Amino acid sequence: MLGIAAATVRNWEERYGLVKPERSPGGHRLYSRKQVEQLRFVKEQLDAGLQPAEAHRLLGERLERGGDFRVADEREPGARLLILLAERDPYAAEFEQFFLRTEGYEVALALDAEDAARTLEQRLPQLAVVELLISGGAGAELCRRLKEGGVPVCLAISTLEARDEALGAGADAFLQKPLDPLQLVSTVKDLLGESAFLKGATSR
Repeated sequence: MLGIAAATVRNWEERYGLVKPERSPGGHRLYSRKQVEQLRFVKEQLDAGLQPAEAHRLLGERLERGGDFRVADEREPGARLLILLAERDPYAAEFEQFFLRTEGYEVALALDAEDAARTLEQRLPQLAVVELLISGGAGAELCRRLKEGGVPVCLAISTLEARDEALGAGADAFLQKPLDPLQLVSTVKDLLGESAFLKGATSR
């Protein structure tokens, strides 16, 4: 989920003891959203050039101070790029929404095609992520409606290999499920640009 090897995360747990997940009945590690945010903080410190011990020392200090590990769009004010996430599976939607929000994007979630259309009537997103099987397979038509409604960029996703159908419906890119979160975020950034902040974009 964060681009960190599972063995590395286990080693950090044993060596530093700061991020300790619950265990499932089968012995699998179960990380809470807060713990994922803490691991993300460690990853950011490593990317900045710190060693793991130093990154965990900083994590420990922040935990002692009751540190704020909320994702960027919950912490920082300001206008942000809006992504419409039209996803039929609520569990997949929570997963995708979490990573998009962690990158600083504002996310409007719709669990059916009509809900997505209503969102478009209220606000114009800068990008739409559309599950092609939403509302019984109405995703391709939804892509067309969104593009005709002024949505600049549409990313289609599906468990099916439906790239040609997606692009034919006006989608700008296609990803096949199961989604790799890093690939999802990277694709969105490629389509929108690096910044999650609005750059003169308008909403309605």
